[in-house]
Amino acid sequence: MKTRAARGPSRRVGGQSALTGRLCTHVYLWAMSTRKDQPPVPRSRGAAGQPANRFLTVYQEADLEHVADDQQYLAQLGRPPTVYLPDNSQSIVTENNSPDITFRYSVNPYRGCAHGCSYCYARPTHEYLGLSAGLDFETKVMVKHRAAELFADWLARPAWKPEPIVFSGVTDCYQPAERKFQLTRGCSRVAAECRQPVTIITKNALVTRDLDIFIELARRRCVRVAVSVTTLDAELARKMEPRTSTPAARLATLAKLSEAGVPTLVMVAPVIPGLNDSEIPAILQAAKEAGAQGAAFILLRLPWAVKEVFSQWLDRCVPDQAEKVRSLVRSTRGGRENDSRFGHRMRGSGPLAEQIRDTFRVFARRYSLDRNPEPLDSSAFRPPRPTSGQLSLF
Repeated sequence: MKTRAARGPSRRVGGQSALTGRLCTHVYLWAMSTRKDQPPVPRSRGAAGQPANRFLTVYQEADLEHVADDQQYLAQLGRPPTVYLPDNSQSIVTENNSPDITFRYSVNPYRGCAHGCSYCYARPTHEYLGLSAGLDFETKVMVKHRAAELFADWLARPAWKPEPIVFSGVTDCYQPAERKFQLTRGCSRVAAECRQPVTIITKNALVTRDLDIFIELARRRCVRVAVSVTTLDAELARKMEPRTSTPAARLATLAKLSEAGVPTLVMVAPVIPGLNDSEIPAILQAAKEAGAQGAAFILLRLPWAVKEVFSQWLDRCVPDQAEKVRSLVRSTRGGRENDSRFGHRMRGSGPLAEQIRDTFRVFARRYSLDRNPEPLDSSAFRPPRPTSGQLSLF
């Protein structure tokens, strides 16, 4: 391995996890290179390699010159497995104070996401763990095994004044890990027992597994499910979001939930200029036909290392459109790849961003998806008994 100094100013972040300890190096794979001493591009992954962690002082890049003829070893590098690591966080609820986001509290049972969406704005959160926003984000998923217990304890606090909580404020709570660990189901059970209103955001059809819980919550107007549909093109979806449900499966999910009486909405997120923005009318029509009651959209965001991951994905998967997409993205962000200012980061600015907003509004109105959703009901909330077994004095 070759060690290099990290680009940009070095920073130090306290509280490194046990996973990283004192390790201050990182593997950086120049996956787009065609040199024989470079690793192969991983298959069924959104990231091509490991962008340098901006918080670490040095990184390492692969030097495979001496194993260039070992096809078996190189093939293994092209199939990195997903590893689940324990996350011993002592809290499961995160409070948000961003004026761009409509919810205050969120629950995220997992950190990292195997869906592998190249554009995921949450990728840089792995850098706080000493990991990479690239392949590490997709292949090293942190699992909060005590999620349901922590959620119950949080709701049992005397200070809690009931209001809706969002599941998946950062990473998808129904990503592949959920099939094995069922942490979201556990948290949903807690919500049902407490009559705590929740909104679920996902792009995975696995959400219908927990329909029994959602039906119970829906009877009390305590649940809403938002399904993300970024494209109706199955081939594009498989490239862009390699390990999640197909567009047809997501529409079927909307239909199944709606037929069961669970309120639903469609999230056209992200809208990527020059790639899927022309699909807004068709997506809204298909979602309406599937039973969606509302709709929302978010313009593509490329914070920190996401810019590099997404740019490499463009060159690798849609090379004929890559430069056009980059140019159009910059046109919605004041000439830059990203604009983090409140009031701009979710919607962008400039003529193209306004055109996207207008198109969304027109077709959301045409398909009656522009109505404000009925508020979730917090009035029937009843606090759970703390998992410690401590009873309330009054």
